[in-house]
Amino acid sequence: MELFESLKSKVLNKNVRVVFPEGTEPRILGAVVRLQAENLVHPVLLGNVEEIKTSAKDHGFDVENIEIIDPNNYDEFDAMVEAFVERRKGKATEEQAREVLKDENYFGTMLTHMGKVEALVSGAVHSTGDTVRPALQIIKTKPGVSRTSGAFIMMRGRGQEKYLFSDCAINVNPSAQELAEIAVESAKTAEMFDIEPKVALLSFSTKGSAKADEVTKVAEAAKIAKELAPQYEIDGEMQFDAAFVKSVADQKAPDSNVAGEASVFVFPELQSGNIGYKIAQRFGNFEAIGPILQGLNKPISDLSRGCNEEDVYKTAIITANQAL
Repeated sequence: MELFESLKSKVLNKNVRVVFPEGTEPRILGAVVRLQAENLVHPVLLGNVEEIKTSAKDHGFDVENIEIIDPNNYDEFDAMVEAFVERRKGKATEEQAREVLKDENYFGTMLTHMGKVEALVSGAVHSTGDTVRPALQIIKTKPGVSRTSGAFIMMRGRGQEKYLFSDCAINVNPSAQELAEIAVESAKTAEMFDIEPKVALLSFSTKGSAKADEVTKVAEAAKIAKELAPQYEIDGEMQFDAAFVKSVADQKAPDSNVAGEASVFVFPELQSGNIGYKIAQRFGNFEAIGPILQGLNKPISDLSRGCNEEDVYKTAIITANQAL
């Protein structure tokens, strides 16, 4: 079964409530109408009701049966302010909270935190920082995870060749400990997408073939990751060819249980991760789905500002699966 058919079957008629802060954006509206019509999620749009309906009409969408919440006219706003102040633990006054919660992303993230919705999808108009910052302040990371990270599912062909690349979106230069946590969370994400996790921590060195601080960091991260999650097959440091090509693995890392068979690729820092997934996308004709934010207590998804309606649709389905 194709990946998205499988994901759709898991959320069908489950009524997972997903909030979309960018309620007037045509790409969001188009995706939301499809999601509701197919009973894949219960979408909640944020914004001025008349402005959303006008935008929908202008672009040929019918949103009469879709739930809309206006942050400036919300019955439970006082309770939300109180919950925000409590969550920020002295970092925001009531007055500051009232101002901050005028922002759609903060408002939507608080709806998620308070259990009014199960998940949030944003980023078609807003930057990654605008989407992730409220999530880090309000939703926060899971116990044992110091940072969130961004993974991409890389898919190609009807045979659904599938891999996971991470972190390609968030952490500029993670420490060995942070890289280890990213590796473990990436293994969990892979399982959700029916990818058997064999996790390779990538470097320009394979098992000590080069000496540098950058290599030492990745080798240390692999060691920590194995201790954090001995149930997963995780290894490093290794070059991409050693991780991916069996004949190269036999030469460079013959004792590895991951080399030559890796399905999850953890990049040592953001530059290589971002470059790597875009090379696979453009040269290799892989579809890059994500970034999928990992390590948060509740699912928050960050779209690319260059996304199209189909990207929004697929990201919402992924996010609803995370909520399950």
